[in-house]
Amino acid sequence: MCGKCCYGKGIKLKDEEIKRIADFLKMTEDEFKKKYCEEKRGRYELKTDNSNFCIFLENNRCKIHPVKPYVCKLWPFFPALLSDKEEWEMAKSACPGINRECSFEQFVEEGKRFISLFGLDYGKDI
Repeated sequence: MCGKCCYGKGIKLKDEEIKRIADFLKMTEDEFKKKYCEEKRGRYELKTDNSNFCIFLENNRCKIHPVKPYVCKLWPFFPALLSDKEEWEMAKSACPGINRECSFEQFVEEGKRFISLFGLDYGKDI
C-alpha cells in the first residue's frame, strides 16, 4: 500500500469499468468521463494529478478500491512480469507488495491462479 503502482498515466478503461465506477460514485457515465477521464485515440483513461499519480489515490489508498479498474486489480500479475524473470526481478525490488522470498516460478503459478479468479485463461486471455 505504498501507492507506487498508482503512479503514471495510461490506465485505460473499458466501458463496463466506466459504468461500474460511475455507479459507485453515484454519477452518470458522462459526468464521470468529463470529471475523471481523458479521451485518447477513442478510449478513455483515468486522469492523474499534478504529480502523475492516479486521481483516485488519496493518502496511499484507492478511493474507488471496490470497483477499481481491472488492470489495477491485476497488479503485480502483469504479462511482462509473468513472462520475463528480469522484469519480475526489477518489479520485486521496487514493489514492497511482492514477496521477496518467493521464486519466479512460484510467482508465475500464483499469478496464473489469481488471473483465473477473473475467469481468464493465462495462455489465451493474458
